[in-house]
Amino acid sequence: MQSRTVLSWVLRLLAAVILAQTLYFKFTGAEESRYIFNAIGLEPWGRYAVGVSELAAVALLLWPRTAGLGGLVGLGVIAGALFFHLTILGIEVQGDGGTLFYLALVVFAACAGVVWLHRAELLALWARVRGV
Repeated sequence: MQSRTVLSWVLRLLAAVILAQTLYFKFTGAEESRYIFNAIGLEPWGRYAVGVSELAAVALLLWPRTAGLGGLVGLGVIAGALFFHLTILGIEVQGDGGTLFYLALVVFAACAGVVWLHRAELLALWARVRGV
């Protein structure tokens, strides 16, 4: 296997695992998720929308033909999370020691790496969408 392919899989799996493990908390309305989305004024529908977006990112990341698109979706979702950490929530949320923030940074870096590695496919998709 080519090293680029291995790196792509490592980054995709890393982002997908972190995103997927938070889905349970969002969809079941866990206390911490409700706290976060109340704090940013998006409870409960924002919590559901973010959960669905994260689920889509996970699925796209794990399917090789859509990995780049999954990286873009993941970047969008996690950029929102980082924005709210830096503006409303703070680095530490409910005494978590910054765990959620640092995991968001890892997902952001992993998704950025996926987008970079799959940039040719994303540009080709963009050209198809534009009809070029």
